[in-house]
Amino acid sequence: MIFIAEIGLNHNGHFGLAGEMIRQAKLAGADIAKMQLGWRDGEGEINRLTPEIIAQLYRIANHYEIELMFSVFHPAAWQMLQPFQPTRIKIASRTVNDHPEMVREIIATGLPVIVSLGMWPQESLPFGQPDTVDYLWCRSSYPAHPWELTGMPKSFANTPYAGYSDHALGIEAALLAIARGARIVEKHFTLDKSDTTIRDHALSATPAEFAQLVILGRPLQRLVAMGV
Repeated sequence: MIFIAEIGLNHNGHFGLAGEMIRQAKLAGADIAKMQLGWRDGEGEINRLTPEIIAQLYRIANHYEIELMFSVFHPAAWQMLQPFQPTRIKIASRTVNDHPEMVREIIATGLPVIVSLGMWPQESLPFGQPDTVDYLWCRSSYPAHPWELTGMPKSFANTPYAGYSDHALGIEAALLAIARGARIVEKHFTLDKSDTTIRDHALSATPAEFAQLVILGRPLQRLVAMGV
């Protein structure tokens, strides 16, 4: 079972806060802390990461012994990240549509790749089923309301999806996905749900909520694996 704490842009452009969020993600039981590279990264925007900031974030993650993963949104972001020798790459669903050739290039490296398909309009998989690629089911609404989740697989084992990327309020939908066989769960992560800088804060889990998701989710996944 892999739990991903999606920090995304919830650092609000404060990269010292991003470091604290990585630490809090570790304390909450996350296996991976995820940032975004290449989204809202223009001049003066909230997510203008530099190689120096990336290096510092990796150093922080290494110190707290949590994997740091980036969603790569465009070729320039991928080029910036490569010197850091990432161990895993996330592909957001909009990138599947906007930069499929870049995604194929990343898959060709042999790195493990996690691909969300919330904005993918077709039933067929965009990149086939290589052993190194895990697809996530999601709904790209912010937040995704309960009535928008009715298409979630009843059994992930009977689909090409390895897991679930959650944009819903609370942790119930993520736990439901685990009960249905999801082996990877990605949940947005915040230190303050009331922050309005970025829309994602409201649909994110606090450290306490994320810890509860992990505490309940890991034994639930084991029960599912046993066929209970």
